[in-house]
Parts: sequence; C-alpha cells; structure tokens
Amino acid sequence: MNIESGQLLFYVSGSIAVLASLFVVTNKNAVHALLYLVVSLLALAMCFYLLGAPFAAALQIIVYAGAIMVLFVFAVMIFNINQTDIDREQQWLTWQSWVGPSLLAMILLGEIVFVLLSQQNWATNPSSVTQIELVDARAVGSLLFGPYLLAVEIASFLLLAGLVGGYHLAKELPKKTTTQGGSQ
Repeated sequence: MNIESGQLLFYVSGSIAVLASLFVVTNKNAVHALLYLVVSLLALAMCFYLLGAPFAAALQIIVYAGAIMVLFVFAVMIFNINQTDIDREQQWLTWQSWVGPSLLAMILLGEIVFVLLSQQNWATNPSSVTQIELVDARAVGSLLFGPYLLAVEIASFLLLAGLVGGYHLAKELPKKTTTQGGSQ
C-alpha cells in the first residue's frame, strides 16, 4: 500500500484532531480543555487545507480557533477560582504537564512547514500566481455543504460542545434557602 505524503499528513492531522478532542472531554480544568480544543480546531483546519479547501481552512482558523476560542478562554478565566483550582494550576506549571500539548503542536507545526515548503515558491516563479483561481461565495458554500459537509458538521459539533460546556460551567447553582424549621 503506497500512501502519498499528502494522505499521510491528512491522517496525522486527523489523528491529532481526534486525540486533542479526547483531551478536551476528559480534562477537568476548563482552560486546559479549551487549549486542547484550539489544537483540535487547528488540526481540523489543516485537514481542510489538505482536502483542497484553503478558504475553509482560513475561515476555521480565523473564526473558530481565533475569535470564538478567545471569547471562550476569557469567559472561563472570569469564573471564580478557588484555592483548589490554584493548587491544581500549580501542577500544570511543571514541564511534564506540557509534553502532550507541546508534542501535538510541534507535529502540527512540522506539517504546516512541510506543506508550505512543498508548494511552489511564488517569489521565484511569478507565473504560478496567475494560475490561482478566484472562488466566489457560492462555490465555497456548495463545497462546504457538498463534499466537505461532514467536516463542517464536526466543526460545528465541536463548537456546540464548547458552548454547552461554557454554559454549564458559568451557570450558577440555585441558592439553598432554609425555613424556620431548619429544613428546606
């Protein structure tokens, strides 16, 4: 079985997206789960790019991994942090806790560098710039809801999971009231 380098990079990006998503749902600290979600969204953007949809990859990075994730990070950081959270945060300051996220990020960075270096260099070959085809919004929409529908739906479910998780963490529990008899 002969696998091309593009296919191999796609499988690695997909594996990173799945692995980071598993860390999102299993991590107990919301800020760290959001950081893994950013890694997952960046890996998904790499998958879009390798599938031949660079516009969708750019939108994935700008909209999901950029603006919305920054909003989620700020929302989570505004929550009350008690002493147990501070103690747990001190555990994340050790170098051992950063091996996993750093390894995933380095693999993605290596993929991006490989893809960029394997492309034609526009500075040395200006005629390659004229070969770029302009794509209008209708073509992007038909591609996003055509062959890339599954990837778009997966990205939307990741966003929905982050939204539901953020709501759940931000929701205040009802205050317990006591009556004169001492019961609720």
